[in-house]
Amino acid sequence: MSEILSQSEIDALLAALSTGEVKAEDIKSKESDKKIKPYDFKRPDKFSKEQLHTLSMIHENFARLLTTYLSAQLRTLVQINVFFVEQMTYNEFIISVSNPSLIAVIDFSPLKGAALIEINPTIAFAIIDRLLGGTGEYKEKVREPTEIENSIIGKVFNKMTKILTEAWQDVAEIDMTMEKLETNSQFVQLVSPNEAVALITFSAKVGNTEGMLNICIPHIVLEPIISKLSTRIWLSTSKREHSEFTKDVIKEKISDTKSEIIAELGRTSITVRDFINLTVGDVITLDKSIHDGIDIYVENKLKYSGTVGIYHNKLAVKVQKMYGMEDSFNG
Repeated sequence: MSEILSQSEIDALLAALSTGEVKAEDIKSKESDKKIKPYDFKRPDKFSKEQLHTLSMIHENFARLLTTYLSAQLRTLVQINVFFVEQMTYNEFIISVSNPSLIAVIDFSPLKGAALIEINPTIAFAIIDRLLGGTGEYKEKVREPTEIENSIIGKVFNKMTKILTEAWQDVAEIDMTMEKLETNSQFVQLVSPNEAVALITFSAKVGNTEGMLNICIPHIVLEPIISKLSTRIWLSTSKREHSEFTKDVIKEKISDTKSEIIAELGRTSITVRDFINLTVGDVITLDKSIHDGIDIYVENKLKYSGTVGIYHNKLAVKVQKMYGMEDSFNG
């Protein structure tokens, strides 16, 4: 309901007051009721709305970087988005985690303490299946991962930790490392059950498999840098250039691109009559000397010069000069 009354609503309210249908005391009591906000002293709010909003912005950047990484590694459709950010007690988070699950304990050095990254088993097994050459679909019953599966997903967690470190660089220099991997949330006791934590929940989709990904950060860990969790400060210190991780992913994708390479010994022109009358033993004179380097074309563009030779019993070309560089040979 809008707080600003229209003229007709004002007239109706004045008429109700004059007839006695509505009393001024009732209006005052309703206004005072609106100002009362329940507060649970057992669960004090340690994160402000602005701090939770900044955490959401930080991890939206993390979600974009993680989507880029997993899309390149799994070579399938990957979508990861921040679903919601809220604060709760550590015990409430632990109770909400299903068993078994895949939980990585992340050290937040130089800050004291650790955080958790938890992946829903369906998403974790879909990632594992895709990395092992499967379709990336997991429809079986949730179970404990094997040692081999733990090793594979552990490498993914390690990469996620590096991406999370990069996402936090605009706020503080934190060197995050994965301490251990657990499958039972009851064995992970980072802080006291009533300690306030920030829970960042992501919706994740790998191929046709959907699930959740959670990051749980205790307030006591972020307390030394809590003042930096301001939207204004975060935006003023945010780096404008592309992240190094994004650059590395682009370089990796480009380096895997296949290109056609042609090593040309030389060129010449002959008549059709000469071509028809060619026999075994005839010699065709090219436009290059035997002492000249042969031209090497990449996608029909002249890029290198080199010499012909044998490498591992196969005909090969050794690159000796790059065009556009200094005219110095490597041979």
